[in-house]
Amino acid sequence: MQSCPGPRAVTSRPNWQPPADGTDCHMHIFGPYTRYPLSPGRGYTPPEASLAQYRALLGTLGLDRTVIVQPSVYGTDNAVTLDAVAALGHDRARAVVVVDERVTEAELRAMHEAGARGVRFNAVSGNGTPLDQLQALVARIAPLGWHLQLYSHAAELLALEPVLARLPVPVVIDHMGGVKAAEGGVESPAFQALLRLLRGGTAAPVWAKLCGYRSSAGHPYTDVAPMARAMLAAGPDRCVWGTDWPHPSMPSEDAVPDDGHLLDLLAEWAPDAAQRRAILVDNPARLYGF
Repeated sequence: MQSCPGPRAVTSRPNWQPPADGTDCHMHIFGPYTRYPLSPGRGYTPPEASLAQYRALLGTLGLDRTVIVQPSVYGTDNAVTLDAVAALGHDRARAVVVVDERVTEAELRAMHEAGARGVRFNAVSGNGTPLDQLQALVARIAPLGWHLQLYSHAAELLALEPVLARLPVPVVIDHMGGVKAAEGGVESPAFQALLRLLRGGTAAPVWAKLCGYRSSAGHPYTDVAPMARAMLAAGPDRCVWGTDWPHPSMPSEDAVPDDGHLLDLLAEWAPDAAQRRAILVDNPARLYGF
């Protein structure tokens, strides 16, 4: 089974001060494994990444709020994610959970009360809900006002574009649509599909997450800038930002990004303070109900 590096021991402070109520809209908690054992169907085995470590990261970055995304290594057992929301408090945290068609209405309502605001389909990491359950689950989450969050390969996003455009719930597309700079970047067909969705004309709003390390060149990730700026031009009121801490997709310890540097990248993509406030505060508040 694939292994991956753990969180960085040291994170740099960003070179700018984020606004109050700034939000990291994408991160994960792993462990402790004695309390939250990993799913046997997982595709990789991450080192533990604790809530205490993440609290320290928030302090270093100067961010106040977070969205805890259920990772594939836990399947549909959302205990670690929802417990982390409870520990941080509903004024500071929300959750995106993973469920399948077996979930009951009572379970969905309980997760909503616990801070869940979306359901994730992960078509990349394995151990996720099959995409053929998408329509059925959308019908289940619509009454709750939840959104659908999609993590897919670029080719899958392109194929799903007409489906996503017709969904009656908001859609949040992870990690710049799964497109890397060397795969065509802004001009790739999948990224163009992402931009079309962001521009509107869809049944419900489509959002997207800015992500600093979709780079093909590595640090300092300069090849990602044109993609980020194109997303902000297409949907400035529907782009949010996330660290993806503790970065479980990285191939080695040396490749794990410094989240302080990633926040500095955001300042380069969005040099205007009002635009940064929209990305970090106003947009997340509308999407997640802070």
